[in-house]
Amino acid sequence: MTRSPVLAVAASLGLALAACSGQTPESQPAPAPDASAVTPATENPLLVASTLPFQAPPFDRIKDADFLPAFAEGMKQHLAEIRRIADNPEPATFDNTFVALERSGETLGRVARVFFGLAQADTNDARQKIQEEIAPKLAAHQDEIRLDPNLFARVKSIYDQRDTLGLDPVQQRLVERTHDEFVRAGANLSEADKATVRKLNIEESSLSTRFHVMLVAAAAKGAVVVDDKAELAGLSEGDLAAAAQDAAARKLDDKWLFALQNTTQQPVLASLENRDLRARILEASEMRAEHNDENDTRKTIQRLAQLRAQKAKLLGYDTFAAYQLADQMAKTPANALKLLTDTVPAATAKAGREIVEMQKVIDAQQADSKPGGFKLAASDWDFYAEQVRKAQYDLDEAQIKPYFEMDNVLRNGVFYAATQLYGITFKERTDIPTYHADMKVYEVFDKDGSPLALFYTDYFKRDSKSGGAWMDVFVDQNGLTGTRPVVYNVCNFTRPAPGQPALLSFDDVTTMFHEFGHALHGMFSDVKYPSISGTSTSRDFVEFPSQFNEHWAMDPKVFANYAKHYETGEAMPQALVDKIKKSRTFNQGYATTEYLAAALLDMAWHTLPGDAPLQDVDTFETAALKQYKVDLPEVPPRYRTSYFDHIWGGGYSAGYYAYFWAEVLDHDAFEWFKEHGGLTAANGQVFRDRILSRGNTVDLATLYREFRGKDPSVEPLLENRGLK
Repeated sequence: MTRSPVLAVAASLGLALAACSGQTPESQPAPAPDASAVTPATENPLLVASTLPFQAPPFDRIKDADFLPAFAEGMKQHLAEIRRIADNPEPATFDNTFVALERSGETLGRVARVFFGLAQADTNDARQKIQEEIAPKLAAHQDEIRLDPNLFARVKSIYDQRDTLGLDPVQQRLVERTHDEFVRAGANLSEADKATVRKLNIEESSLSTRFHVMLVAAAAKGAVVVDDKAELAGLSEGDLAAAAQDAAARKLDDKWLFALQNTTQQPVLASLENRDLRARILEASEMRAEHNDENDTRKTIQRLAQLRAQKAKLLGYDTFAAYQLADQMAKTPANALKLLTDTVPAATAKAGREIVEMQKVIDAQQADSKPGGFKLAASDWDFYAEQVRKAQYDLDEAQIKPYFEMDNVLRNGVFYAATQLYGITFKERTDIPTYHADMKVYEVFDKDGSPLALFYTDYFKRDSKSGGAWMDVFVDQNGLTGTRPVVYNVCNFTRPAPGQPALLSFDDVTTMFHEFGHALHGMFSDVKYPSISGTSTSRDFVEFPSQFNEHWAMDPKVFANYAKHYETGEAMPQALVDKIKKSRTFNQGYATTEYLAAALLDMAWHTLPGDAPLQDVDTFETAALKQYKVDLPEVPPRYRTSYFDHIWGGGYSAGYYAYFWAEVLDHDAFEWFKEHGGLTAANGQVFRDRILSRGNTVDLATLYREFRGKDPSVEPLLENRGLK
């Protein structure tokens, strides 16, 4: 997942609207910003370019109190730059309008990238307050620019002449993209309607921020505490130690704490033998934001859905989804819905067959006088799926984790694959400050040995971090200024107990490869204009490079290089490797159905008409799942409405379908690699040149066709998921 939607007109600021909640690494709430502690403007480290390598943020010098004055100064500078462009008495040209826009907002972009990176991954009370204060100001700042009639007149004059000005294809793409962004923001509206859009944008920004603050607080509050170790039968010693450590961090002695991850299902359910505790944990997950308290998100969601529909209507679209998708590869909600709904019958049918297999296990255990004699419930799924997997594939998660030690997977798996494909190499840097002790920094060198990028990792779960996994940047690749990318990956892997290794599940391994695929997309960007560089693409394309990179996790050459026992260094036995491969399509009925349910919920909420009243969240969700035939009681949506952070707080509104759309591209692209010899430097160079380096400089459907030679086929996806 890439986290930050672009909020600036031309400077590619990458401002994340998602807020976080939690505590500092020391588990103590940080104080609110103190005006008396504000760094003087001349000394504020955010207001000048960093002198560190690659202009990396000087986290050792940045204080929370620096952010608000830095934001204020950044917005002031940006508006002054915009005024000079808009009020320029000279006729509009590509250079004095579009290039000038691309160069504007440098200070604001620097401040925003650092602040929102921290707000997502390591928040505290002070940062939450800053987030809630600054979000509506940034929304108003954006509208001040995009709704400026003088500025738009200059943009439009070049757009109208674009075919006669001798622009190269990239320049023409920039003109068209920038003009469309102004129009989509409301530049053609009447002054009265512009005023309404401004109000709606400020409200949406505030509500989206508030949603995320409430959600992360609700997730922290919803963690399940267990007093009796006897209830935890089935968990490994490592899992028990981690749960005890999490409880101790909250000063809960002699207890075990299970924090909620962002999805509905929780990893611990696969091992817990206690059925009542499994049900309790799943209920805590599903109800985390529905307790009619200060962290209940439902009223916020009601208004967010309504105001988005109202804004879309004002901008000339039937629904918010129609507005959002007009700028995506899918183009229309109907196209996105067709991809999703066409897959529902096969997915739910496979899920139904999986239910039958698990029910057989339950019934057999009753006959053997073991706990049984009940109908499979959603909270039972992972526990009995594991038993079916052991029976059918003789594969136990506990067997494979010792071969996936986290640092080894990164260095000898993720990095190794990138070296084989692209020739890049990595060197750890211990002289560059980070925002948390968990982090590591690597300098990335291109195949000719020249510096390419910096790459940060922040992999362990903590209360101060938002759920999920994502990639973002502290510094953009910018061909105008020559800055090179400073990229980071954030995950939520379970922190091991002191002295123990960090052992990953294969799902975690896949996540690591996925997020590094986003990182490669950012690192390899070779674009002159920052607003169309790197990952500044549509949502249904941006997940393509990341999902594509997952394929290398199981490439025989790569796998053999990293799947080694953390104690002995021995390679994973081939019999165990074969079991993993054989089980790849196992449980895909569930995985596909839970995803489709969430994606269709997203589309249902965002296809409400502009005049729709406020919706009761629970009633609406139930009806939507039934309408799209994904209302299986045993398979809840991957995200229920009330904690669906992607769409209410994370920039994927009417866009969660994008993962499936991009999966069509990634499996089809991998077919090209297989047709051309697989993991080779020559193939990597083609992919880098034709996809990873191009940003948004070409129509994305055209970009893919130029790489593949044809439009993508959905068949490889269906086969990979075992749905055909």
